[in-house]
Amino acid sequence: MYVIGTAGHVDHGKSTLIQALTGMDPDRLQEEKERGLTIDLGFAWLTMPSGREVSIIDVPGHERFIKNMLAGVGGVDLALLVIAADESVMPQTREHLAILDLLQVRRGIAVVTKRDLVDADMLELAQLEVEEVLQGTAMEGAPIVSVSATTREGLDELLGAVDAALNVTEESHDLGRPRLAIDRSFVVSGFGTVVTGTLIDGTLSVGQEVELVLSGKRSRIRGLQTHRKKLEQAEPGSRVAVNLSGISSYEVVRGEVLTTPGWLRTTRALDAQVQLLPGVAKAARHNLPLTFHAHTMDTPARLRLLDRDELQPGDQTWVQLSLSEPVALVRGDHFVVRSADATLGGGVVVDVHAKRHRRRHAPTLQRLEVLAQGSPSAQLLQALETGEPADAATLARRANLAESEVLDRARSAAEEGVLMSLSRDGILAGALLYTTAGWSRLFGNAQKQLSAFHEQQPLRQGMPREELRNRLGLTGQTGAQVFQYLTEDGGLVDEAGLVSLPDHAVRVSPGQQQRMDDFLKALERDPFTPPPALDAALMSVLADRGQVVRATDGVVFAGTAYQRLEATVLAHLGQHGKVTVAEVRDLLGTSRKYAMALLEHLDETHVTRRMGDERVLAKG
Repeated sequence: MYVIGTAGHVDHGKSTLIQALTGMDPDRLQEEKERGLTIDLGFAWLTMPSGREVSIIDVPGHERFIKNMLAGVGGVDLALLVIAADESVMPQTREHLAILDLLQVRRGIAVVTKRDLVDADMLELAQLEVEEVLQGTAMEGAPIVSVSATTREGLDELLGAVDAALNVTEESHDLGRPRLAIDRSFVVSGFGTVVTGTLIDGTLSVGQEVELVLSGKRSRIRGLQTHRKKLEQAEPGSRVAVNLSGISSYEVVRGEVLTTPGWLRTTRALDAQVQLLPGVAKAARHNLPLTFHAHTMDTPARLRLLDRDELQPGDQTWVQLSLSEPVALVRGDHFVVRSADATLGGGVVVDVHAKRHRRRHAPTLQRLEVLAQGSPSAQLLQALETGEPADAATLARRANLAESEVLDRARSAAEEGVLMSLSRDGILAGALLYTTAGWSRLFGNAQKQLSAFHEQQPLRQGMPREELRNRLGLTGQTGAQVFQYLTEDGGLVDEAGLVSLPDHAVRVSPGQQQRMDDFLKALERDPFTPPPALDAALMSVLADRGQVVRATDGVVFAGTAYQRLEATVLAHLGQHGKVTVAEVRDLLGTSRKYAMALLEHLDETHVTRRMGDERVLAKG
């Protein structure tokens, strides 16, 4: 499915042309019909001579409604630039053409309308002026077709030119992440809320759960239509009407984005490459206030120039756009910026969730260059460096690519030695990926942390696992996977929850070993009358070896004694199902202090579970 959009000066016959081609009047508002002037977006569709069906968006041409025009042309595959033969090129002709250029609408046809109102010489002159205005734009060399919607002269030629252009137009890609930039929201009696827009980047299906990104509201698709035909699934590149459940139409505004839940986040700061149009009146200064337009949304913004104080007409540079309202965009989206009364320029989004940068900061500018112009591997590495590790699905969202393309690029980067997978099966969907530089930094930090720990605590077997994980910032399930790779494949040693460098060994002197042996023997003889405590370092050695169990800060049991005491308590629980502190005290012939310490340790290790004043088996 392809979408065709009109563009051109007010009263040059755009809506009349669409009605002549389709038999549908795209002016749907009563005010439009009364004034004979397109104010908002109009919609129609047409079956071409080739048999393909196309959607048509008709946009207003009046300068006061440029905002509405911009909401309509963002997702078109082919533009019909309409120029009336009796007036030829006019101000909005040039502005609309510039907008098409900024949004990189690569296919277009210039349609010279009202040919029945001029003679042959006037028509030829108009065509020459159109050819001249197209030079230096994306539409340079585009077909120029003259028509009359009244007499229908040239309409067949125009349809043939449209078919020919669509034959060489790429179909919309399915990245698996559907986005519907909403341009209308209304109520259909008996059905409820319906929203419409052009679907890009993925498919939508009846029954699917969806999210309105700006509001965060969830809904489910009750029905889908394209050109008033019911669908079970809508394909990317099509005009779609979506019937939503549980959402009021007044809760959905133009500019909202409908998608699958969980992947698309709003932002108020974008890094982008911006070009100022050659014909603007003056240079754009740093922090210039303007209006930002992308897809169907618009918001006030400020233009932060990253490498200069002023951007001259015709030049382009790196900027950060600070937006007044949140937007839902992805890398590679095109946009237009305007002042109160003129289009200033536009560009392409490079980084969606941008951090505030220092101006004239060379590393930042180099990074942006790589994101925009670098090799596929380099672009992928930049996306990965924004948050390591990441899997292919996450990188696909960051880079706005299909997951299959991310995997291909990752394999190429791995062959170049600049990317690695934490999976023994290599680079597959779901595998965590690191840049080799990022992994080197992480591993170096782990070595540094352990080396310092070994120096400060030479008698300790290693740093507790959770302490090292926290120091490295490896939290959550992802952190656990990374930590596992560090200890299983990265070379660190993890024994009984203590992590050490491979060459680390605890070395105690003969005298220290004798003191520890004596201490253990005394504990074994009478678990409840401990000998004088050893110094903390030697106690840590015994704990690391499992020869003592620290029940509480003031109570230590010999490892073998603890096992006997635990077995006694478990036997009682097996027979009676529950036990109290007093019963444990009497059972072991000890004091309440030691009974309480033992039970608290059993609770902490999830052997028992406290229920009021009693303990039961944790899994009982």
